[in-house]
Amino acid sequence: MTPFIGEFIGTALLILLGNGVVANASLNKALGEGSGWMVITLGWAIAVFIAVFVVAPYSGAHVNPAVTIGLALCGKFAWSKVATYIAAQMAGAIFGASLVWIHYREHYKTTEDQGKILGTFSTGPAIPSTFSNLISEVIGTFVLVFAVLYITGPTVGGQSASLGSLDALPVALVVLGIGLSLGGTTGYAINPARDLGPRIAHAFLPINKKGDSNWGYAWIPVVGPIIGGALAAGVYLGLG
Repeated sequence: MTPFIGEFIGTALLILLGNGVVANASLNKALGEGSGWMVITLGWAIAVFIAVFVVAPYSGAHVNPAVTIGLALCGKFAWSKVATYIAAQMAGAIFGASLVWIHYREHYKTTEDQGKILGTFSTGPAIPSTFSNLISEVIGTFVLVFAVLYITGPTVGGQSASLGSLDALPVALVVLGIGLSLGGTTGYAINPARDLGPRIAHAFLPINKKGDSNWGYAWIPVVGPIIGGALAAGVYLGLG
């Protein structure tokens, strides 16, 4: 398995299981309908665990452009590989979101609430406020990337650090903590590919009564996580 394929598969698994739990908790007549925030946050944490555990030996399991950029800024990952990783992550996210739609296709047909449908693909704010929403994504992603930088440990002998399979559980717990504590404002995208890839899938899939894809908001869960990841890298380097 090449690193590109690893990031593609890892991100696809992340989105399939992460957006899948949102679909199960939200769509009409799904057995988990109405199960709530605890189920969603736990499901996303498990999605992270599985994605990281499966592909860590092959790509380092970034599955998130903010993590890739943060590692590169700290000298833990080669800049020459950043574009390839992000491309794989975006492609995997689109594919994973498409699999969610295929899996829950009959339930999408019975769901008329456009907000619920979009929510199974991408994030949105509980209270729309450009500045506050952006800050929420910056803070959430800062916590994620800052933790990941310490989980990966120091660079040894000039070799790039990456997440290993044993790091899957602590990273999943970090994501669980972010979701429980900070996710109530914007749905904690904390990952540009996690939001933008599925939003693209939402725009192009033939979903019944889906409404628009809220492109006016779409830049926030992309720019916010990149800023948050960069700030985490800066603080990490500053602390030595």
